[in-house]
Amino acid sequence: MDVGAVLIKLKQDTLANVDAWKIEIEQRKDEAIQTLQAEGVKIESWFHLELDGNNYLLAYMRANDIAHAQQVARNSPFEIDKVHKQFKQNWQRVIPATLLVDLENND
Repeated sequence: MDVGAVLIKLKQDTLANVDAWKIEIEQRKDEAIQTLQAEGVKIESWFHLELDGNNYLLAYMRANDIAHAQQVARNSPFEIDKVHKQFKQNWQRVIPATLLVDLENND
């Protein structure tokens, strides 16, 4: 199982777009989950944080194969993925995170 995370610096004045994206994903949750299934993604979580007056997103993923999941997403026929691709226009910079520790309790 692959685990990955990125920190995404948002462009200035795009928080309203983040809120609109969040609402659309929540309203179309079943469709979003179908894309996760097609990509082999088990968990995808998104967080918002503010640091020094800048807004960031933290994206976390657990998948069978993250590289494969990203390739499937790039060629996705799902309409909800088009929404996500358009949402990326709000991103200024993607900063990859390095996994240090991954603990999982399988009880």
